[in-house]
Amino acid sequence: MDLLSFARGPALQWALVIFLLGVVWRLTGILLLGRAPDYSEPRNAPAWPGAFKLILTRSWPKREFAARTAFGETMSYVFHIGLAIVVLGFAPHILLIQSLTGLSWPGLPTGLVTLSAALTAGALAVLLVRRLMHPVLRLISNFDDYFSWLVVMLPVVTGLMATAHAGPRYETMLAVHILSAELMLAWLPFGKLMHSFLVFVSRGTTGALFTRKGAAL
Repeated sequence: MDLLSFARGPALQWALVIFLLGVVWRLTGILLLGRAPDYSEPRNAPAWPGAFKLILTRSWPKREFAARTAFGETMSYVFHIGLAIVVLGFAPHILLIQSLTGLSWPGLPTGLVTLSAALTAGALAVLLVRRLMHPVLRLISNFDDYFSWLVVMLPVVTGLMATAHAGPRYETMLAVHILSAELMLAWLPFGKLMHSFLVFVSRGTTGALFTRKGAAL
């Protein structure tokens, strides 16, 4: 079995199994966490409007901190939006998703996807430099932060190289790209990349609790 066949076959199957089991394991663990009952009288009912409000308000920095955090927030949005365009807008990716789920939608122009990938790689590089240069960010960063950055950057860079026919022959470069994407998929449930599943759940839960207690959001 050559490298490309391995990447498209056993490696993909194992990555999907690890991803699915890992996500289910993490979500189940969170749902089973015990929480002390709250016997206080609710100040506001229902609480769900507060959940949606906090999801929206926490997606953008508060005005008081905007000047200090605008650059990092902007780069983060460029990275997240660009990665979403690459993953969900590139025709070969859509075909893979269709083969796994049966879902399909029109792809975006290759030029737009390539530009989005380049902007994503650039934003990721800037965010890494910022983390290394910022004394507080450098202090609180750990292995998870740097490894998660690496497993996101690798598929973006190798995808750009495969599209441009740069580096090794195309089949080898494509295999490396697929394997790097599978590494990201397998790592996602176990590191900080899991926030892609938890971010709205945690914000919504906090907003609902604050609303119930009558706290200002």
